[in-house]
Amino acid sequence: MPRPDTSANAAGSKLRERLSAGRFVVTAEIVPPVSCDRGELVAKVKPLKGVADAVNVTDGAGARSHMGSLAAAALLLQGGIEPILQITCRDRNRIALQSDLLGAAALGIENLLLLRGDDPGAGNQPDAKAVFDVDSLMLTAVARDIRDRHQLTSGQKVSGRANFFIGAADTPLDPPPGWAPSRLKAKIAAGAQFAQTQFCMDPNIVRRYVQRLAEYGLENFHLLIGLVPLRSARSARWIRENLPGSIIPDAIVERLEGASDRVREGRRICSEMVEQLIDVPGVAGVHIMAPGNDSGLAEAVAAAAAIAQRRPRKAPAPRTGEESSEAWLLHLQ
Repeated sequence: MPRPDTSANAAGSKLRERLSAGRFVVTAEIVPPVSCDRGELVAKVKPLKGVADAVNVTDGAGARSHMGSLAAAALLLQGGIEPILQITCRDRNRIALQSDLLGAAALGIENLLLLRGDDPGAGNQPDAKAVFDVDSLMLTAVARDIRDRHQLTSGQKVSGRANFFIGAADTPLDPPPGWAPSRLKAKIAAGAQFAQTQFCMDPNIVRRYVQRLAEYGLENFHLLIGLVPLRSARSARWIRENLPGSIIPDAIVERLEGASDRVREGRRICSEMVEQLIDVPGVAGVHIMAPGNDSGLAEAVAAAAAIAQRRPRKAPAPRTGEESSEAWLLHLQ
């Protein structure tokens, strides 16, 4: 196998560096092709090179098979594109998951998004057997301990260096009275350093959500809000009905219904969201996803990156008092 070109990560994770510097970042997400041809992956991701700060590669998204995320992330890195490797708990036990984490580190892949994974019943092979040996919280602690303690869950020492930048999934909501971000706090305590969220196309809800996070001491956590360049009112309704936690206001649906060019209007709405979110304290960037709409993804990411470049932000205050926890590892013994 050719040695990966690690120029994209020559000085470590550029995503981590840019977030730490207070830059408003733009990440994107692609589903690797159902293909043995690396050229198909390259063609899919090429429009994002030099535009997105980093690109997620999904791991069996929708409980469907595609080119493996570890291989796809390595190919992105080889092509000079910084990947975010998604790893789910659905398909592998803790032995295989730790092996993949070691392999990612050896390949120079630093950015991780650690997820539970969709249940097989949601995919096209519903008889497939799920594993779920660990959950995403425990997997986060595993990745942290490989990086910080240089050891596996068995206590066996790990040689070499894993410079992981660990991400988690999050779901913004309009926080009711008394609501606390307990799950997100637990992920941060287990080792998460940034989060990418489900679709949230309502900036007012985002403002109220990050304000509640700040009230619980999470204001310096790197939160990237999920956006989508919608193609129609129908697709907006489908997302709301089929992707739990997605927020798309009725006003957006109505706006798309009344547009003469709904695809263009969807991209315009996405850009307007970026314009508003860039000024929200506690929002570190946006994560743009467009399942089945690769051309729309590239255009939306390019527009968002142009907005971010035009409107730079100051560096955030240094993080202090970050929680740490060893308790989660006990669940794996």
